[in-house]
Amino acid sequence: MKRYPIEGQSARKILWTRIKGSIIVTLYFVFCLWAGLWWLILLPFLVDFYFTRLINWRYLRKHPNPLVRTLGVLLEDIVFVVAMVTFIFTFFFQNFAIPSSSLEKTLLIGDYLFVNKLSYGPRVPMTPIALPLAHNTAFGRKSYLDKPSLPYRRLKGFGRVERNDLVVFNFPAGDTVALSMPNPDYYTLCAAYGRENVWSDKAQFGDIVYRPVDRRDHYVKRCIGLPGEFIAIRNNQVYIDGKAIANPRNMQLNYYLQTDGTPLSENLLDELGINDRDVQILYSYTPGEEVNLSGFLRQMKLNFKPIDGRGYGLIYHLPLTLEMKERLERESYIKAIGVEVASSETSGDVYPLDLKIGWTRDNYGPLFIPRRGARVNLTPTTVAAYARCIRNYEGHTLEQRAEGTYLIDGQPQTSYVFGMDYYFMLGDNRHMSADSRYWGFVPEDHIVGKPALLWLSINSERPLFSGGIRWGRMMRLIHGK
Repeated sequence: MKRYPIEGQSARKILWTRIKGSIIVTLYFVFCLWAGLWWLILLPFLVDFYFTRLINWRYLRKHPNPLVRTLGVLLEDIVFVVAMVTFIFTFFFQNFAIPSSSLEKTLLIGDYLFVNKLSYGPRVPMTPIALPLAHNTAFGRKSYLDKPSLPYRRLKGFGRVERNDLVVFNFPAGDTVALSMPNPDYYTLCAAYGRENVWSDKAQFGDIVYRPVDRRDHYVKRCIGLPGEFIAIRNNQVYIDGKAIANPRNMQLNYYLQTDGTPLSENLLDELGINDRDVQILYSYTPGEEVNLSGFLRQMKLNFKPIDGRGYGLIYHLPLTLEMKERLERESYIKAIGVEVASSETSGDVYPLDLKIGWTRDNYGPLFIPRRGARVNLTPTTVAAYARCIRNYEGHTLEQRAEGTYLIDGQPQTSYVFGMDYYFMLGDNRHMSADSRYWGFVPEDHIVGKPALLWLSINSERPLFSGGIRWGRMMRLIHGK
């Protein structure tokens, strides 16, 4: 059988190539034991590349046509880089950009992270045929094929999701997306506008598409509730199984702030790390203008007093941590600071959208977080809370035939046993976060990994070289607690 050894190499270089090949083949064999023995189908090609050389791997590099040689070298390099990066992104680390302010001041808009998929074990791709390095779209089109698809499977990792972990996951309510209005999510749109209107009004909502689990958009939040626990929120304080838990150090709430008319300086806002986009001036005194704010102040439960000759001065609306609030209270020109009280106007509809029982973002629950093997009785209340888990995440049909009569997969049932663990995620920026309070639980098969390294941070509100690059945040390990 003809062989194609690499010509022109010294004995020392050939020895080094074989040592390197032995290391790579051994590591790949260990990977196959971890990821699945079917990966062994690629092992003979590695062995041949480094040892037997039965395939002419250098055909394009040795082609007599110089143009073919040049293009061949370029093609080999591109294929190798794309294959290696795709392999690393799939099983080990993946780049991720923070898209929203839901975790400020922990993670900021413009932070770029590497997500460690080994933290909880990498998930085997469910849609294996896809354009490399593209998530769900490329060039304005879908970047993957729905079939063939693989069942959920997670490789062994270093640990499990724990309370207060920062977790990257696929957006659960992103299984169905209105392309022209992806935010708020499809289910919130249906609750607000009606399902028929969302499907028929393509001018406003665009096409409605379904996305498999691993092709749904990525979110990052803090895990607050674990499988099998009861979560409740009372006046912004989270309770787990009836006991108050410690709040994250950087937890923010929205506040109303009154000054004597002195504006908050840009230097002060930069010192506190408050984005310009998050600061609103709700009231500014104009001489000769009389504005009655008593109704608004009463509704928001604010104890703001008029200032002699200056109306109510200046009233701001902005997010603050407890530490930032205490810092501002030391400024002599700041007269009062009051927390924003949730109402239907300020907090919107919360999950479950079909269960109208007066919950808000600040006063929520108690709600049971499903655990694999846990059983719940089927009632109108539990069906409203867990129907999406049963239908969308665990793939069963659920029908109500009569009052109190339910069919699961066509069979009458009075209870349901969950097949997966679920988690309850919150943002640290509690009043500016679209999280589990609005779209429900995160199933275990949606978990991607844990943020590990913050390698770049860009502030789009400042010139690139005049505060636009947050040098102090770069190349920092993220501990996630």
